[in-house]
Amino acid sequence: MVLKAFTFTAAAIGLGALLTGCTAQIRTDRAEATYPPIGEFVEVTGGRVHYVQQGAGPDVILLHGAGGNLRDFTFSLMGQLSDRYRVTAFDRPGLGYTDRAPGVETGPFATEGESPDQQVAMLREAAAALDIEDPIVVGHSFGGIVAMAWATTGLDQDRPTDASAVVSFAGVLMPWPGDLGAYYTVSGSALGGAVAVPMVSAFVPRSRVDEAIANTFAPQDPVPGYVDYIGGSLALRPVTFRANARQVNTLRPHVVEMTKLYPRLTLPIEIIHGTADDTVPISVHPEELIKIVPSANLTRLEGVGHQPHQVNEEAAIAAIDRAAARAGARPDES
Repeated sequence: MVLKAFTFTAAAIGLGALLTGCTAQIRTDRAEATYPPIGEFVEVTGGRVHYVQQGAGPDVILLHGAGGNLRDFTFSLMGQLSDRYRVTAFDRPGLGYTDRAPGVETGPFATEGESPDQQVAMLREAAAALDIEDPIVVGHSFGGIVAMAWATTGLDQDRPTDASAVVSFAGVLMPWPGDLGAYYTVSGSALGGAVAVPMVSAFVPRSRVDEAIANTFAPQDPVPGYVDYIGGSLALRPVTFRANARQVNTLRPHVVEMTKLYPRLTLPIEIIHGTADDTVPISVHPEELIKIVPSANLTRLEGVGHQPHQVNEEAAIAAIDRAAARAGARPDES
């Protein structure tokens, strides 16, 4: 009887896993059909990087946040900049349509995530292949810490792809107190990656994804059309879900090490950050950064949440223009 019960249990688990896997794959195929790549691909060591490039002038690189993709910038902001800059938006490693960084374990039970430095290495190689020089590197949320890593990895080098300036839109910049909560702890764990991630990918309703995106705008409402455009379902693909969870879950030790290099930074840093941002609090990140980096300038946006570049494009564009002016770049105003 025990053997029979064990056999039935094993069969049920196996059937459930098969159903979950098939459903997750169907939803992955549907997401990619609905939100296909909108840019081009450049080959780098270990894989491909997806990018969109528009305009002419000084180079500006745009890096999206956790769980996102380059559509965050092609929705509107890129078009507001490409009249005077050459703007390149990248899908960060493991997200959107960019491959995972080389050498990172990617199996269901792995827990390793790409560090900011590993992401920068992959994206710098892509930038070099695209003849990008002296870029103003702009990052939103998680993209903010990758932008800072772009600056710190260039401290002892002299390469054409070194950042001439950094711009942070509600960016992660400093170590934070406490942990990230159960969502990332579970999703980034070995068991969570193998069990929880496929179940979420297969069964979480689209409405919950849209709600999560909308919540990043709070206390503002989402910009009309943004939620439908951004392709939130791409983040539910198991491979992408795991990559994002592991990057976030393993980030803090890398930030701690990066902050040791911050006092050596002299390049222009422009920050716009909402005072009502509960995701990346202004008191934890930019207000601490400006204490140790004299070249950092913080613009506080009163009452604004975690999407300052979407709800206040004028402030975002002004920050990039200030960074360009401070770096000696001359945007083409024609």
